[in-house]
Amino acid sequence: VQLQASGGGLVQAGASLRLSCAASIDTFSSAVMGWFRQAPGKDREFVATISWNGANKDYADSVKGRFAISRDNAKNTVYLQMNSLKPEDTAVYYCAAGSGLSRSFLVSSDYDYWGQGTLVTVSS
Repeated sequence: VQLQASGGGLVQAGASLRLSCAASIDTFSSAVMGWFRQAPGKDREFVATISWNGANKDYADSVKGRFAISRDNAKNTVYLQMNSLKPEDTAVYYCAAGSGLSRSFLVSSDYDYWGQGTLVTVSS
């Protein structure tokens, strides 16, 4: 099982970036996918999650209206479109995959597989 995140970089405040996460898991089309981030000196925090068919999405309050999660099950890929970036969005962004009932998928412990992370740096 491998999750490969990409698309990070250094941008100025107000810019946009799109992160991608390619998953090599057989059950991708039935997995819940999520994005988390970890800023220096801080705990990993939830950013967004999307259901197996894309019908249900949820976002952290801090990114609502600016970020959008989507997925392409034919390509085993999940995306995070990030607009109107702020310096406080600076972090390593991780994608994750999980499955199962009775999980909210809003916390990292609800996910089974993790990518290696991609660094997003937003300058002011």
